[in-house]
Amino acid sequence: MIPESRIEEINISQEMKTSFMDYAMSVIVSRALPDVRDGLKPVHRRILYAMHQLGMTPDKPHKKSARIVGEVIGKYHPHGDMAVYDAMVRMAQDFSYRYELVDGHGNFGSVDGDAPAAMRYTEARLSKIATELLRDIKKETIDFQDNYDGSEQEPKVLPSRFPNLLVNGASGIAVGMATNIPPHQLGEVIDGVLLLLERPEADVKELMRKIPGPDFPTGGLILGRDGIRRAYETGRGSITVRAKAKIEEHNNGKERIIVTELPYQVNKARLIEKIAELVREKKLDGITDLRDESDREGMRIVIELRRDVNAKVILNNLYKLTAMQTSFGIIMLALVDGRPRILNLAEMLKEYIKHQQEVIRRRSEYDLKRAEARKHIVDGLKKAIDIVDDLVDRKGPIRSAKDREEAKGNLMAETFTIEGRKVPLGFTEPQAEAILDMRLQQLTGLSIERLMEELEELLAQIKDLKEILESPVRLNEVIKEELLEIKKKYNDERRTKITADEAELEIEDLIQEEDVVITLTHSGYIKRLPSDTYRSQRRGGRGIQAIGTREDDFVEHLLSTNSHSTILFFSNRGRVYRLKAYEVPEYGRTAKGIPIINLIQIEKGETIQTIVSVKDYREDNFLFFATKNGLVKRTPVSEFENIRKNGLYAITLKEEDELIGVRLTDGNQEIILGTRMGMSIRFKEEEVRPMGRTAAGVKGIQLERGDQVIDMDILEEGDSLLIVTENGYGKRTPLDEYRTQSRGGKGIKTLNVTQKNGPIVGIKVIGAEEDVMIITQTGVVIRLNVENISTMGRYTQGVKLIRLENDEEKVATVARVQNSVDEN
Repeated sequence: MIPESRIEEINISQEMKTSFMDYAMSVIVSRALPDVRDGLKPVHRRILYAMHQLGMTPDKPHKKSARIVGEVIGKYHPHGDMAVYDAMVRMAQDFSYRYELVDGHGNFGSVDGDAPAAMRYTEARLSKIATELLRDIKKETIDFQDNYDGSEQEPKVLPSRFPNLLVNGASGIAVGMATNIPPHQLGEVIDGVLLLLERPEADVKELMRKIPGPDFPTGGLILGRDGIRRAYETGRGSITVRAKAKIEEHNNGKERIIVTELPYQVNKARLIEKIAELVREKKLDGITDLRDESDREGMRIVIELRRDVNAKVILNNLYKLTAMQTSFGIIMLALVDGRPRILNLAEMLKEYIKHQQEVIRRRSEYDLKRAEARKHIVDGLKKAIDIVDDLVDRKGPIRSAKDREEAKGNLMAETFTIEGRKVPLGFTEPQAEAILDMRLQQLTGLSIERLMEELEELLAQIKDLKEILESPVRLNEVIKEELLEIKKKYNDERRTKITADEAELEIEDLIQEEDVVITLTHSGYIKRLPSDTYRSQRRGGRGIQAIGTREDDFVEHLLSTNSHSTILFFSNRGRVYRLKAYEVPEYGRTAKGIPIINLIQIEKGETIQTIVSVKDYREDNFLFFATKNGLVKRTPVSEFENIRKNGLYAITLKEEDELIGVRLTDGNQEIILGTRMGMSIRFKEEEVRPMGRTAAGVKGIQLERGDQVIDMDILEEGDSLLIVTENGYGKRTPLDEYRTQSRGGKGIKTLNVTQKNGPIVGIKVIGAEEDVMIITQTGVVIRLNVENISTMGRYTQGVKLIRLENDEEKVATVARVQNSVDEN
């Protein structure tokens, strides 16, 4: 019988609550939910760490899965072996993980739901990208904790050098809560992180320009963006995922449906069984044959149809009745500081950035400590080499000692007396140990030179590491550089296409895509017209009235573009603004347009100097800038993708300088600059290194006193250079008359400027398929076929291109347009 002193009465209701909460938190924290920092549940983290400890790296042979499972359950995860093996198998399946973390060898299951072979048959090792999750783990970048019995240490979180939670997603059911985070494309997620590093205030809408939506390993189509947007903004949402299918027609008139991609987590064998069942039950009529022709090349389900049925109707019924169309419920729940939280997209990426900042900080502290310790040793060796004759003297501190300990003590003394002469020593214990370990070969000239080089390298490394630790901006630059390195190594193409839902259309989908012309006057009036408004005319014609302007206004910029393109507006103060071409109102040919200040928030006294059309923001595209004072620079166009309504600085201008030209390039082209007094220079774009948005640039051409750069353009093979002057004269000159020079020179003559033809107002590289528009200060425009403009040498004055009304009327600008209309 139990003594009464050992019996304690408790409230059973309270005990049940406490016990259940303890159990629930154990499941939540220790089993079911991923950590927001590395995107891993404990079992996955333990598997990867165990493989890392066993040396199962991508450059080593595969080893038996049973060995890995035994290591995990024996040291870190005291649960069933099949639970561990199943988790490892999923990390090796290319249809489960967007980027597999385990490189499996053998039967690891299939999209048909086939079970993997037993662990004694399969082999595995870490995948290449998995090593990025573990990189720097030995540099004290993360905290460790005791394992379940206190006999080993395991990581609380992995360094995770890429955002694994979003990249590979996660799913899990805890107690009273669940998570279901879809996988994403690596490059897009990294671009989202880089955007937040540069602009922490960026919202979900801006992030979605970088991360448009999930990217499933099995491909498929996502219908609509509303569900994605809702999930990214609130942490919860639902998206519709559809199989990728096409309809093919036989020569005999029959049609068939070919399915090549399935929604995420759909079992192919069960889908085929379901379709066959619907046919047997007469719920689907018109299917005559159903075959699975999938092979190593990819998935292929063939559905043969009867001649008298409509294939589109059958396909829509398949979407409605089978798993060829499914809903994916997104719940972005993860552990933040050990507590479950639902996060939106921005919050999730910011938590990852915080983790990386901590990892880089701790790694830098570790490297700094080692570098300073090594520098201390090298300083000692350098000092020792300077007094080496005294050290190796028969009566010196080393050879006179009885043993190593005495020799070390002698070296650590402040001085040592040799035949009445005091030799200054004062080495520290680590330095003394290093000196005693030093070999005679280290006294050669080459070894001493290497020691000096190592000292210089250590000083540079220490300086860099201290900058990282002292400057948050520098620390973020390191994160950016390392993420870009990972993107370069592992990035691939997006697999899942995002399409408009039948009931969801973006504004852009409702705008007809067509060629348009954007005009902007000197006084700031802007409008859009269809490109074919202007008919082609013969050289020397009078032109047609393109715009109704006041006497003191004229068309200053004319841009031929597409209605869906983005227009970037660069101001005289070096700021950039953006609009979609269709957002510019369309007006009649003679209407003056709308004040541009109604469309973009330019400041008082600010004017638009140049406008550029951008179709996409590829990383290998650049914007090349030129200023009136001859400075040039190039900046990746991706830095201009997210521009606030009040604009951003695109270039830093010095006093009395202005932006005269911006061109879109691919990074490997040649540039030509033209000056008002008839000089020009041609150089390779590669001579100007890529710079940030706010950089001022470098010298492109050396100007004579009173001269200025008036235009710039990109050179293309086989084209010629068009030069137009104030008094309406112009010519074409073959590009081979302009030799390539080094950036920053004086250049060569491109036109003989006289009182008759006047200073140059524009230079353009033109092709045979283009037309040219010349606009005067009074708003008169003439459109010319290029073939009607004479070809002449560099030293000529040119011929009359447009007839001006009087001596006061001047040519204002010149622009190129595609030759899309017949000549009249």
